[in-house]
Amino acid sequence: MSFSRLSLLWKILLPTSIVLTVVFAAAGWIVQSSVIKTTTQSVEHEARASFQAYESLWKARADRLATVSRILSTMASVRAAFGTGDRATIRDTAGELWSKVSTEDAFFLVADPQGKIIVSLGAPVSIHLNEDFPEVQMAGARFPDQASGFVQRGGELFQVVVTPVYVQAGSGTGLLDVLVAGYAVDSRVAAQLKEETGGSDFVFVTGRQVITSTLPRDVVAQLTPRLIEKQSSPNDDYLALATPLMDIRGQPLGQLFILRSFEAARQSIRTLRRDIVVLWLSALIAALLVTYFVARRIMRPVAELDRAAAEIARQNYGYRVDVRSGDELGRLGETFNGMCESIQQAREELTRQERISTIGRLSSSIVHDLRNPLAAIYAGAEMLFDGNLPMHKVRRLANNIYRASRGIQDMLQQLLHISRGSSAGLTEVCSVRDVVSAAWSVVETEADAQNVSLIIDVPDGLECPMERARMERVFCNLFENAVEVMTGGGTVRIQAKPEASAVVIVVQDTGPGIRPEVRGRLFQPFVTFGKKNGLGLGLALSRQTLLDHGGDMWVNGTAPGAEFHMRLPRERRPEIRIAAS
Repeated sequence: MSFSRLSLLWKILLPTSIVLTVVFAAAGWIVQSSVIKTTTQSVEHEARASFQAYESLWKARADRLATVSRILSTMASVRAAFGTGDRATIRDTAGELWSKVSTEDAFFLVADPQGKIIVSLGAPVSIHLNEDFPEVQMAGARFPDQASGFVQRGGELFQVVVTPVYVQAGSGTGLLDVLVAGYAVDSRVAAQLKEETGGSDFVFVTGRQVITSTLPRDVVAQLTPRLIEKQSSPNDDYLALATPLMDIRGQPLGQLFILRSFEAARQSIRTLRRDIVVLWLSALIAALLVTYFVARRIMRPVAELDRAAAEIARQNYGYRVDVRSGDELGRLGETFNGMCESIQQAREELTRQERISTIGRLSSSIVHDLRNPLAAIYAGAEMLFDGNLPMHKVRRLANNIYRASRGIQDMLQQLLHISRGSSAGLTEVCSVRDVVSAAWSVVETEADAQNVSLIIDVPDGLECPMERARMERVFCNLFENAVEVMTGGGTVRIQAKPEASAVVIVVQDTGPGIRPEVRGRLFQPFVTFGKKNGLGLGLALSRQTLLDHGGDMWVNGTAPGAEFHMRLPRERRPEIRIAAS
Protein backbone atom coordinates (compact mmCIF):
# COMPACT_ATOMS: atom_id res chain seq x y z
CA MET A 1 0.00 0.00 0.00
CA SER A 2 1.44 3.37 -1.03
CA PHE A 3 1.82 6.21 1.46
CA SER A 4 -0.62 8.39 -0.48
CA ARG A 5 -3.42 5.85 0.09
CA LEU A 6 -3.04 5.82 3.88
CA SER A 7 -5.45 7.70 6.08
CA LEU A 8 -4.43 11.11 7.36
CA LEU A 9 -4.17 9.73 10.90
CA TRP A 10 -1.61 7.12 9.81
CA LYS A 11 0.24 9.77 7.83
CA ILE A 12 0.72 11.59 11.13
CA LEU A 13 1.53 8.54 13.28
CA LEU A 14 4.05 6.91 10.92
CA PRO A 15 6.36 9.95 10.51
CA THR A 16 6.16 10.56 14.26
CA SER A 17 7.28 7.02 15.07
CA ILE A 18 10.02 7.13 12.40
CA VAL A 19 11.37 10.47 13.64
CA LEU A 20 11.36 9.29 17.27
CA THR A 21 13.12 6.07 16.30
CA VAL A 22 15.78 7.92 14.31
CA VAL A 23 16.31 10.48 17.08
CA PHE A 24 16.62 7.82 19.77
CA ALA A 25 18.89 5.70 17.55
CA ALA A 26 21.19 8.68 16.95
CA ALA A 27 21.11 9.71 20.60
CA GLY A 28 21.69 6.11 21.72
CA TRP A 29 24.61 5.75 19.31
CA ILE A 30 26.15 8.99 20.56
CA VAL A 31 25.64 8.08 24.21
CA GLN A 32 26.91 4.54 23.68
CA SER A 33 29.99 5.77 21.83
CA SER A 34 30.69 8.25 24.60
CA VAL A 35 30.19 5.61 27.29
CA ILE A 36 32.40 3.10 25.44
CA LYS A 37 35.13 5.71 25.06
CA THR A 38 34.84 6.77 28.68
CA THR A 39 34.72 3.17 29.88
CA THR A 40 37.77 2.22 27.81
CA GLN A 41 39.68 5.16 29.21
CA SER A 42 38.53 4.20 32.68
CA VAL A 43 39.71 0.61 32.20
CA GLU A 44 43.06 1.85 30.88
CA HIS A 45 43.37 4.17 33.85
CA GLU A 46 42.52 1.33 36.24
CA ALA A 47 45.07 -0.93 34.54
CA ARG A 48 47.80 1.71 34.84
CA ALA A 49 46.79 2.37 38.42
CA SER A 50 47.03 -1.37 39.08
CA PHE A 51 50.48 -1.38 37.49
CA GLN A 52 51.61 1.46 39.73
CA ALA A 53 50.09 -0.26 42.75
CA TYR A 54 51.92 -3.47 41.86
CA GLU A 55 55.25 -1.64 41.58
CA SER A 56 54.67 0.04 44.92
CA LEU A 57 53.70 -3.23 46.60
CA TRP A 58 56.52 -5.17 45.05
CA LYS A 59 59.06 -2.51 45.94
CA ALA A 60 57.72 -2.41 49.50
CA ARG A 61 58.16 -6.18 49.83
CA ALA A 62 61.70 -6.00 48.43
CA ASP A 63 62.57 -3.09 50.70
CA ARG A 64 61.27 -4.98 53.73
CA LEU A 65 63.39 -8.01 52.88
CA ALA A 66 66.41 -5.79 52.25
CA THR A 67 65.96 -3.99 55.55
CA VAL A 68 65.61 -7.18 57.56
CA SER A 69 68.60 -8.74 55.82
CA ARG A 70 70.70 -5.64 56.37
CA ILE A 71 69.86 -5.58 60.06
CA LEU A 72 70.76 -9.23 60.47
CA SER A 73 74.01 -8.83 58.55
CA THR A 74 75.19 -6.07 60.87
CA MET A 75 74.36 -7.81 64.17
CA ALA A 76 77.45 -8.96 66.13
CA SER A 77 75.77 -12.16 67.34
CA VAL A 78 74.98 -13.13 63.75
CA ARG A 79 78.53 -12.47 62.63
CA ALA A 80 79.88 -14.41 65.59
CA ALA A 81 77.63 -17.36 64.81
CA PHE A 82 78.58 -17.25 61.14
CA GLY A 83 82.26 -17.12 62.15
CA THR A 84 82.01 -20.46 63.95
CA GLY A 85 81.12 -22.21 60.69
CA ASP A 86 78.87 -24.57 62.65
CA ARG A 87 75.52 -25.05 60.89
CA ALA A 88 73.60 -25.74 64.08
CA THR A 89 74.90 -22.58 65.73
CA ILE A 90 74.17 -20.51 62.65
CA ARG A 91 70.67 -22.03 62.34
CA ASP A 92 69.80 -21.45 65.97
CA THR A 93 71.09 -17.88 66.11
CA ALA A 94 69.69 -16.78 62.74
CA GLY A 95 66.43 -18.64 63.27
CA GLU A 96 65.79 -16.96 66.61
CA LEU A 97 66.31 -13.53 65.11
CA TRP A 98 64.51 -14.34 61.84
CA SER A 99 61.37 -15.47 63.64
CA LYS A 100 61.13 -12.07 65.31
CA VAL A 101 61.41 -9.90 62.19
CA SER A 102 60.17 -11.95 59.25
CA THR A 103 56.71 -12.60 57.85
CA GLU A 104 55.09 -16.01 57.50
CA ASP A 105 55.44 -16.20 53.70
CA ALA A 106 59.15 -15.23 53.57
CA PHE A 107 62.07 -17.63 53.59
CA PHE A 108 65.65 -17.12 54.78
CA LEU A 109 68.76 -18.85 53.43
CA VAL A 110 72.41 -18.72 54.53
CA ALA A 111 74.97 -19.54 51.85
CA ASP A 112 78.73 -19.59 51.84
CA PRO A 113 80.63 -17.24 49.48
CA GLN A 114 80.60 -19.95 46.75
CA GLY A 115 76.77 -20.14 46.86
CA LYS A 116 76.26 -23.47 48.68
CA ILE A 117 73.24 -23.38 51.01
CA ILE A 118 74.19 -23.82 54.66
CA VAL A 119 70.90 -23.01 56.47
CA SER A 120 67.23 -22.73 55.32
CA LEU A 121 64.71 -20.97 57.53
CA GLY A 122 61.16 -19.57 57.27
CA ALA A 123 58.66 -20.68 54.69
CA PRO A 124 59.42 -24.01 53.00
CA VAL A 125 60.93 -23.71 49.52
CA SER A 126 62.30 -26.06 46.93
CA ILE A 127 65.90 -24.88 47.62
CA HIS A 128 67.63 -27.48 49.78
CA LEU A 129 70.76 -27.64 51.98
CA ASN A 130 74.11 -28.13 50.27
CA GLU A 131 72.48 -27.09 47.02
CA ASP A 132 74.34 -24.58 44.92
CA PHE A 133 72.67 -21.20 44.57
CA PRO A 134 74.47 -19.60 41.57
CA GLU A 135 72.66 -16.29 42.06
CA VAL A 136 75.02 -15.65 44.96
CA GLN A 137 77.95 -15.58 42.55
CA MET A 138 75.90 -13.38 40.18
CA ALA A 139 75.28 -10.90 42.98
CA GLY A 140 78.98 -10.84 43.92
CA ALA A 141 79.65 -8.15 41.32
CA ARG A 142 77.47 -5.77 43.31
CA PHE A 143 78.86 -6.54 46.79
CA PRO A 144 79.07 -4.96 49.34
CA ASP A 145 75.73 -3.58 48.10
CA GLN A 146 72.62 -5.69 48.24
CA ALA A 147 71.28 -7.30 45.11
CA SER A 148 67.62 -8.14 44.43
CA GLY A 149 65.67 -9.78 41.64
CA PHE A 150 63.69 -12.84 40.58
CA VAL A 151 65.03 -16.38 40.65
CA GLN A 152 63.50 -19.45 38.99
CA ARG A 153 63.95 -22.93 40.35
CA GLY A 154 62.18 -25.66 38.40
CA GLY A 155 58.63 -24.49 37.95
CA GLU A 156 58.76 -21.98 40.81
CA LEU A 157 59.58 -18.29 40.86
CA PHE A 158 61.06 -16.37 43.78
CA GLN A 159 61.75 -12.76 44.59
CA VAL A 160 65.00 -12.62 46.55
CA VAL A 161 67.35 -10.10 48.17
CA VAL A 162 71.00 -11.14 48.45
CA THR A 163 72.91 -9.49 51.33
CA PRO A 164 76.68 -10.12 51.99
CA VAL A 165 77.94 -10.58 55.59
CA TYR A 166 81.45 -9.25 56.09
CA VAL A 167 83.92 -9.64 58.99
CA GLN A 168 87.03 -7.69 59.88
CA ALA A 169 90.08 -9.49 58.59
CA GLY A 170 93.49 -7.88 59.14
CA SER A 171 93.59 -4.51 57.52
CA GLY A 172 90.29 -5.07 55.61
CA THR A 173 87.08 -7.00 55.54
CA GLY A 174 86.31 -10.46 54.34
CA LEU A 175 83.14 -12.03 52.97
CA LEU A 176 81.98 -14.44 55.63
CA ASP A 177 78.59 -15.66 54.38
CA VAL A 178 75.64 -14.49 52.27
CA LEU A 179 72.06 -13.99 53.42
CA VAL A 180 69.33 -14.78 50.88
CA ALA A 181 65.82 -13.61 51.86
CA GLY A 182 62.81 -13.86 49.61
CA TYR A 183 59.23 -14.77 48.80
CA ALA A 184 57.79 -17.48 46.60
CA VAL A 185 55.73 -16.03 43.77
CA ASP A 186 52.68 -18.34 43.88
CA SER A 187 48.88 -18.20 43.57
CA ARG A 188 48.59 -16.75 47.07
CA VAL A 189 50.84 -13.85 46.16
CA ALA A 190 48.94 -13.31 42.89
CA ALA A 191 45.61 -13.33 44.73
CA GLN A 192 46.95 -10.82 47.23
CA LEU A 193 48.09 -8.56 44.41
CA LYS A 194 44.63 -8.82 42.76
CA GLU A 195 42.91 -7.89 46.01
CA GLU A 196 45.22 -4.95 46.72
CA THR A 197 44.98 -3.57 43.15
CA GLY A 198 41.21 -3.50 42.94
CA GLY A 199 40.49 -6.61 40.90
CA SER A 200 43.22 -6.65 38.26
CA ASP A 201 44.39 -10.07 37.09
CA PHE A 202 48.08 -11.09 37.09
CA VAL A 203 49.93 -13.61 34.95
CA PHE A 204 53.60 -14.42 35.79
CA VAL A 205 55.44 -15.94 32.82
CA THR A 206 59.03 -17.12 32.36
CA GLY A 207 59.89 -18.09 28.84
CA ARG A 208 56.63 -19.59 27.64
CA GLN A 209 55.75 -21.14 30.97
CA VAL A 210 53.05 -19.71 33.20
CA ILE A 211 54.27 -19.70 36.80
CA THR A 212 51.06 -18.53 38.44
CA SER A 213 47.96 -16.53 37.56
CA THR A 214 44.70 -15.27 38.99
CA LEU A 215 42.82 -16.37 35.87
CA PRO A 216 41.23 -19.78 35.30
CA ARG A 217 43.48 -22.38 33.68
CA ASP A 218 41.55 -22.55 30.39
CA VAL A 219 41.61 -18.77 30.03
CA VAL A 220 45.33 -18.66 30.83
CA ALA A 221 46.05 -21.41 28.29
CA GLN A 222 44.15 -19.45 25.65
CA LEU A 223 45.57 -16.01 26.40
CA THR A 224 49.24 -16.71 27.22
CA PRO A 225 50.54 -17.38 23.66
CA ARG A 226 48.92 -14.21 22.39
CA LEU A 227 50.12 -12.25 25.42
CA ILE A 228 53.70 -13.31 24.78
CA GLU A 229 53.50 -12.57 21.04
CA LYS A 230 51.68 -9.24 21.13
CA GLN A 231 52.90 -7.96 24.48
CA SER A 232 49.53 -6.18 24.76
CA SER A 233 45.80 -6.85 24.74
CA PRO A 234 45.25 -10.33 23.25
CA ASN A 235 41.55 -9.73 22.44
CA ASP A 236 38.65 -7.48 23.28
CA ASP A 237 38.02 -9.16 26.66
CA TYR A 238 41.04 -7.75 28.51
CA LEU A 239 43.34 -4.76 28.51
CA ALA A 240 46.89 -6.00 29.21
CA LEU A 241 50.03 -4.18 30.42
CA ALA A 242 53.38 -6.02 30.48
CA THR A 243 56.41 -5.44 32.69
CA PRO A 244 59.66 -7.47 32.71
CA LEU A 245 60.78 -9.60 35.68
CA MET A 246 64.50 -8.86 36.24
CA ASP A 247 66.94 -11.35 37.68
CA ILE A 248 69.85 -10.62 40.04
CA ARG A 249 72.00 -9.28 37.20
CA GLY A 250 69.26 -6.97 35.94
CA GLN A 251 68.51 -9.16 32.94
CA PRO A 252 64.90 -10.07 31.93
CA LEU A 253 63.94 -13.42 33.36
CA GLY A 254 60.25 -13.37 32.43
CA GLN A 255 57.24 -11.12 32.22
CA LEU A 256 54.37 -10.04 34.38
CA PHE A 257 51.09 -9.28 32.59
CA ILE A 258 48.56 -7.12 34.40
CA LEU A 259 45.11 -7.57 32.85
CA ARG A 260 41.97 -5.54 33.37
CA SER A 261 38.72 -7.15 32.23
CA PHE A 262 36.20 -5.33 30.06
CA GLU A 263 33.33 -7.48 31.37
CA ALA A 264 32.13 -4.91 33.90
CA ALA A 265 32.26 -2.21 31.25
CA ARG A 266 30.35 -4.40 28.82
CA GLN A 267 27.76 -5.16 31.43
CA SER A 268 27.32 -1.43 31.96
CA ILE A 269 26.97 -0.91 28.19
CA ARG A 270 24.40 -3.73 27.94
CA THR A 271 22.47 -2.16 30.79
CA LEU A 272 22.70 1.21 29.05
CA ARG A 273 21.43 -0.28 25.78
CA ARG A 274 18.55 -1.94 27.57
CA ASP A 275 17.69 1.33 29.32
CA ILE A 276 17.82 3.20 26.00
CA VAL A 277 15.51 0.65 24.36
CA VAL A 278 13.09 0.79 27.28
CA LEU A 279 13.20 4.60 27.22
CA TRP A 280 12.68 4.60 23.43
CA LEU A 281 9.71 2.25 23.68
CA SER A 282 8.21 4.29 26.51
CA ALA A 283 8.73 7.57 24.68
CA LEU A 284 7.44 6.09 21.41
CA ILE A 285 4.29 4.73 23.04
CA ALA A 286 3.70 7.96 24.92
CA ALA A 287 4.32 10.09 21.83
CA LEU A 288 2.09 7.91 19.66
CA LEU A 289 -0.70 7.99 22.24
CA VAL A 290 -0.48 11.76 22.61
CA THR A 291 -0.23 12.18 18.83
CA TYR A 292 -3.13 9.79 18.31
CA PHE A 293 -5.47 11.64 20.67
CA VAL A 294 -4.41 15.06 19.36
CA ALA A 295 -4.72 13.87 15.77
CA ARG A 296 -8.14 12.39 16.50
CA ARG A 297 -9.24 15.75 17.86
CA ILE A 298 -7.92 17.40 14.71
CA MET A 299 -9.28 14.70 12.41
CA ARG A 300 -12.80 14.79 13.82
CA PRO A 301 -13.76 18.06 12.06
CA VAL A 302 -11.81 16.93 8.97
CA ALA A 303 -13.85 13.71 8.89
CA GLU A 304 -17.00 15.79 9.33
CA LEU A 305 -15.96 17.92 6.36
CA ASP A 306 -15.30 14.75 4.36
CA ARG A 307 -18.79 13.43 5.14
CA ALA A 308 -20.26 16.81 4.26
CA ALA A 309 -18.43 16.83 0.92
CA ALA A 310 -19.79 13.33 0.22
CA GLU A 311 -23.32 14.53 0.99
CA ILE A 312 -22.87 17.50 -1.34
CA ALA A 313 -21.61 15.09 -4.01
CA ARG A 314 -24.91 13.18 -3.55
CA GLN A 315 -26.67 16.54 -4.16
CA ASN A 316 -27.76 16.87 -0.55
CA TYR A 317 -27.20 20.62 -0.53
CA GLY A 318 -29.01 21.07 2.77
CA TYR A 319 -26.28 19.29 4.77
CA ARG A 320 -24.35 21.48 7.23
CA VAL A 321 -21.18 20.97 9.27
CA ASP A 322 -21.42 21.24 13.06
CA VAL A 323 -18.85 23.94 13.96
CA ARG A 324 -17.54 23.53 17.52
CA SER A 325 -14.29 25.52 17.57
CA GLY A 326 -13.00 28.91 16.56
CA ASP A 327 -9.67 27.78 15.16
CA GLU A 328 -8.66 27.31 11.52
CA LEU A 329 -10.75 24.14 11.18
CA GLY A 330 -13.75 25.89 12.72
CA ARG A 331 -13.40 28.79 10.29
CA LEU A 332 -13.05 26.25 7.47
CA GLY A 333 -16.31 24.61 8.58
CA GLU A 334 -18.09 27.99 8.62
CA THR A 335 -16.75 28.73 5.14
CA PHE A 336 -17.90 25.30 3.98
CA ASN A 337 -21.40 25.90 5.36
CA GLY A 338 -21.51 29.27 3.60
CA MET A 339 -20.42 27.61 0.38
CA CYS A 340 -23.12 24.93 0.74
CA GLU A 341 -25.74 27.62 1.33
CA SER A 342 -24.57 29.50 -1.75
CA ILE A 343 -24.65 26.31 -3.82
CA GLN A 344 -28.14 25.50 -2.55
CA GLN A 345 -29.43 28.95 -3.44
CA ALA A 346 -27.72 28.85 -6.83
CA ARG A 347 -29.12 25.36 -7.43
CA GLU A 348 -32.63 26.46 -6.61
CA GLU A 349 -32.31 29.47 -8.88
CA LEU A 350 -30.86 27.33 -11.66
CA THR A 351 -33.68 24.81 -11.26
CA ARG A 352 -36.25 27.58 -11.49
CA GLN A 353 -34.63 29.02 -14.61
CA GLU A 354 -34.29 25.56 -16.17
CA ARG A 355 -37.98 24.87 -15.57
CA ILE A 356 -38.93 28.10 -17.28
CA SER A 357 -36.52 27.38 -20.12
CA THR A 358 -37.78 23.79 -20.44
CA ILE A 359 -41.37 24.97 -20.63
CA GLY A 360 -40.40 27.40 -23.36
CA ARG A 361 -38.41 24.84 -25.34
CA LEU A 362 -41.08 22.20 -24.95
CA SER A 363 -43.72 24.64 -26.09
CA SER A 364 -41.63 25.59 -29.10
CA SER A 365 -41.01 21.92 -29.89
CA ILE A 366 -44.72 21.10 -29.67
CA VAL A 367 -45.58 24.04 -31.89
CA HIS A 368 -42.94 22.93 -34.39
CA ASP A 369 -44.07 19.31 -34.43
CA LEU A 370 -47.78 20.28 -34.70
CA ARG A 371 -47.30 22.89 -37.40
CA ASN A 372 -46.99 20.47 -40.34
CA PRO A 373 -49.96 18.19 -39.53
CA LEU A 374 -52.11 21.23 -38.64
CA ALA A 375 -51.14 22.84 -41.91
CA ALA A 376 -52.20 19.68 -43.73
CA ILE A 377 -55.55 19.65 -41.87
CA TYR A 378 -56.05 23.36 -42.55
CA ALA A 379 -55.26 23.05 -46.26
CA GLY A 380 -57.48 19.96 -46.70
CA ALA A 381 -60.38 21.55 -44.84
CA GLU A 382 -60.04 24.74 -46.89
CA MET A 383 -60.08 22.81 -50.15
CA LEU A 384 -63.14 20.86 -49.05
CA PHE A 385 -64.91 24.05 -48.03
CA ASP A 386 -64.09 26.20 -51.07
CA GLY A 387 -64.96 23.94 -54.02
CA ASN A 388 -66.80 20.98 -55.36
CA LEU A 389 -64.22 18.24 -55.70
CA PRO A 390 -64.48 14.82 -57.15
CA MET A 391 -65.10 12.00 -54.73
CA HIS A 392 -61.62 10.48 -55.09
CA LYS A 393 -59.99 13.83 -54.18
CA VAL A 394 -62.37 14.25 -51.29
CA ARG A 395 -61.35 10.83 -50.02
CA ARG A 396 -57.68 11.63 -50.45
CA LEU A 397 -58.06 14.91 -48.56
CA ALA A 398 -60.07 13.17 -45.84
CA ASN A 399 -57.36 10.51 -45.54
CA ASN A 400 -54.68 13.20 -45.23
CA ILE A 401 -56.72 15.00 -42.58
CA TYR A 402 -57.23 11.70 -40.72
CA ARG A 403 -53.52 10.77 -40.81
CA ALA A 404 -52.50 14.26 -39.70
CA SER A 405 -54.94 14.31 -36.81
CA ARG A 406 -53.94 10.73 -35.86
CA GLY A 407 -50.28 11.82 -35.85
CA ILE A 408 -51.14 14.75 -33.58
CA GLN A 409 -53.03 12.44 -31.25
CA ASP A 410 -50.14 9.93 -31.11
CA MET A 411 -47.64 12.71 -30.47
CA LEU A 412 -49.68 14.19 -27.64
CA GLN A 413 -50.27 10.73 -26.15
CA GLN A 414 -46.52 9.99 -26.26
CA LEU A 415 -45.70 13.26 -24.54
CA LEU A 416 -48.31 12.48 -21.90
CA HIS A 417 -46.80 9.06 -21.26
CA ILE A 418 -43.29 10.49 -20.98
CA SER A 419 -44.42 13.21 -18.59
CA ARG A 420 -46.12 10.58 -16.39
CA GLY A 421 -43.25 8.11 -16.62
CA SER A 422 -45.37 5.30 -18.08
CA SER A 423 -45.78 3.43 -21.32
CA ALA A 424 -49.37 2.45 -21.90
CA GLY A 425 -49.19 1.47 -25.59
CA LEU A 426 -50.26 -1.90 -26.94
CA THR A 427 -47.38 -4.28 -27.50
CA GLU A 428 -47.76 -6.56 -30.51
CA VAL A 429 -45.51 -8.81 -32.58
CA CYS A 430 -44.59 -6.84 -35.69
CA SER A 431 -42.46 -7.37 -38.73
CA VAL A 432 -39.36 -5.24 -38.48
CA ARG A 433 -39.29 -4.74 -42.26
CA ASP A 434 -42.89 -3.47 -42.32
CA VAL A 435 -42.24 -0.99 -39.50
CA VAL A 436 -39.16 0.36 -41.29
CA SER A 437 -41.04 0.69 -44.59
CA ALA A 438 -43.93 2.53 -42.93
CA ALA A 439 -41.53 4.98 -41.29
CA TRP A 440 -39.71 5.62 -44.60
CA SER A 441 -42.97 6.38 -46.37
CA VAL A 442 -43.34 9.46 -44.17
CA VAL A 443 -40.11 11.02 -45.47
CA GLU A 444 -40.03 9.35 -48.88
CA THR A 445 -41.25 12.41 -50.81
CA GLU A 446 -38.63 14.73 -49.25
CA ALA A 447 -35.95 12.03 -49.64
CA ASP A 448 -36.68 11.64 -53.33
CA ALA A 449 -36.47 15.37 -53.75
CA GLN A 450 -32.94 15.37 -52.22
CA ASN A 451 -31.87 12.20 -54.04
CA VAL A 452 -31.60 10.17 -50.81
CA SER A 453 -32.24 6.46 -51.15
CA LEU A 454 -32.96 3.74 -48.57
CA ILE A 455 -31.35 0.31 -48.54
CA ILE A 456 -33.22 -2.18 -46.36
CA ASP A 457 -31.13 -5.20 -45.35
CA VAL A 458 -33.64 -6.84 -43.02
CA PRO A 459 -34.50 -10.55 -43.32
CA ASP A 460 -38.08 -11.33 -44.27
CA GLY A 461 -40.05 -12.76 -41.42
CA LEU A 462 -37.92 -11.13 -38.70
CA GLU A 463 -40.38 -10.19 -35.98
CA CYS A 464 -40.27 -8.97 -32.39
CA PRO A 465 -42.79 -7.54 -29.90
CA MET A 466 -43.06 -3.73 -29.91
CA GLU A 467 -45.36 -0.72 -29.70
CA ARG A 468 -45.62 -0.17 -33.42
CA ALA A 469 -46.55 3.50 -33.41
CA ARG A 470 -43.72 4.47 -31.12
CA MET A 471 -41.14 2.40 -32.99
CA GLU A 472 -42.30 3.91 -36.32
CA ARG A 473 -41.70 7.29 -34.70
CA VAL A 474 -38.15 6.20 -33.73
CA PHE A 475 -37.27 5.14 -37.29
CA CYS A 476 -39.01 8.18 -38.73
CA ASN A 477 -36.97 10.48 -36.49
CA LEU A 478 -33.70 8.85 -37.60
CA PHE A 479 -34.75 9.03 -41.28
CA GLU A 480 -35.77 12.69 -40.96
CA ASN A 481 -32.41 13.59 -39.39
CA ALA A 482 -30.51 11.73 -42.10
CA VAL A 483 -32.47 13.27 -44.98
CA GLU A 484 -32.16 16.77 -43.52
CA VAL A 485 -28.33 16.69 -43.32
CA MET A 486 -27.75 14.97 -46.72
CA THR A 487 -28.79 17.93 -48.90
CA GLY A 488 -26.61 16.74 -51.77
CA GLY A 489 -27.95 13.21 -51.83
CA GLY A 490 -26.83 10.03 -50.16
CA THR A 491 -27.84 6.65 -48.85
CA VAL A 492 -29.50 5.42 -45.68
CA ARG A 493 -28.81 1.76 -44.92
CA ILE A 494 -30.72 -0.19 -42.30
CA GLN A 495 -29.60 -3.66 -41.22
CA ALA A 496 -31.12 -6.07 -38.75
CA LYS A 497 -29.86 -9.40 -37.47
CA PRO A 498 -31.30 -11.72 -34.86
CA GLU A 499 -29.33 -12.77 -31.80
CA ALA A 500 -30.08 -15.21 -28.99
CA SER A 501 -32.50 -13.00 -27.09
CA ALA A 502 -32.68 -9.77 -29.07
CA VAL A 503 -32.75 -8.15 -32.49
CA VAL A 504 -29.90 -5.71 -33.24
CA ILE A 505 -30.76 -2.97 -35.76
CA VAL A 506 -28.17 -0.63 -37.30
CA VAL A 507 -29.17 2.60 -39.10
CA GLN A 508 -26.30 4.18 -41.02
CA ASP A 509 -26.16 7.14 -43.39
CA THR A 510 -23.50 8.66 -45.62
CA GLY A 511 -23.89 12.14 -44.22
CA PRO A 512 -21.27 14.33 -42.47
CA GLY A 513 -21.50 12.39 -39.21
CA ILE A 514 -21.78 13.59 -35.60
CA ARG A 515 -19.40 16.15 -34.15
CA PRO A 516 -17.31 14.80 -31.22
CA GLU A 517 -18.29 17.66 -28.90
CA VAL A 518 -21.97 16.61 -28.91
CA ARG A 519 -21.51 12.84 -29.18
CA GLY A 520 -21.46 12.30 -25.40
CA ARG A 521 -24.64 14.38 -24.90
CA LEU A 522 -26.49 13.18 -27.98
CA PHE A 523 -29.36 11.51 -26.12
CA GLN A 524 -29.91 14.35 -23.67
CA PRO A 525 -32.98 16.56 -24.17
CA PHE A 526 -32.57 19.78 -26.19
CA VAL A 527 -29.23 18.76 -27.72
CA THR A 528 -28.98 19.50 -31.46
CA PHE A 529 -26.11 19.31 -33.92
CA GLY A 530 -26.69 21.60 -36.90
CA LYS A 531 -30.38 21.07 -37.71
CA LYS A 532 -32.35 23.99 -39.05
CA ASN A 533 -35.53 22.90 -37.27
CA GLY A 534 -36.21 21.05 -34.02
CA LEU A 535 -35.01 21.49 -30.46
CA GLY A 536 -33.24 18.18 -29.78
CA LEU A 537 -35.98 16.03 -28.26
CA GLY A 538 -36.15 13.42 -31.03
CA LEU A 539 -33.17 11.26 -30.05
CA ALA A 540 -33.94 11.58 -26.35
CA LEU A 541 -37.49 10.35 -26.92
CA SER A 542 -36.26 7.63 -29.29
CA ARG A 543 -33.84 6.19 -26.73
CA GLN A 544 -36.53 6.35 -24.06
CA THR A 545 -38.76 4.31 -26.35
CA LEU A 546 -36.06 1.63 -26.66
CA LEU A 547 -35.53 1.62 -22.90
CA ASP A 548 -39.29 1.22 -22.36
CA HIS A 549 -39.15 -1.84 -24.60
CA GLY A 550 -36.36 -3.34 -22.48
CA GLY A 551 -33.66 -2.55 -25.04
CA ASP A 552 -31.28 0.32 -25.64
CA MET A 553 -29.95 2.71 -28.25
CA TRP A 554 -26.43 3.98 -28.77
CA VAL A 555 -24.23 5.64 -31.37
CA ASN A 556 -21.03 4.31 -32.97
CA GLY A 557 -18.61 7.23 -33.01
CA THR A 558 -15.93 5.53 -35.12
CA ALA A 559 -18.02 4.83 -38.22
CA PRO A 560 -18.17 7.25 -41.20
CA GLY A 561 -21.40 9.21 -41.23
CA ALA A 562 -23.92 8.67 -38.49
CA GLU A 563 -24.43 5.09 -37.23
CA PHE A 564 -27.08 4.28 -34.62
CA HIS A 565 -27.48 0.87 -33.01
CA MET A 566 -30.68 -0.41 -31.44
CA ARG A 567 -31.40 -3.55 -29.48
CA LEU A 568 -34.94 -4.90 -29.11
CA PRO A 569 -35.74 -7.98 -26.99
CA ARG A 570 -37.33 -10.88 -28.89
CA GLU A 571 -39.54 -11.87 -25.98
CA ARG A 572 -42.57 -9.89 -24.86
CA ARG A 573 -41.60 -7.59 -21.98
CA PRO A 574 -43.98 -7.50 -19.01
CA GLU A 575 -45.89 -4.25 -18.94
CA ILE A 576 -44.54 -1.90 -16.30
CA ARG A 577 -46.46 1.14 -15.22
CA ILE A 578 -44.97 3.86 -13.06
CA ALA A 579 -47.59 5.86 -11.27
CA ALA A 580 -47.32 9.58 -11.72
CA SER A 581 -46.58 11.44 -8.56
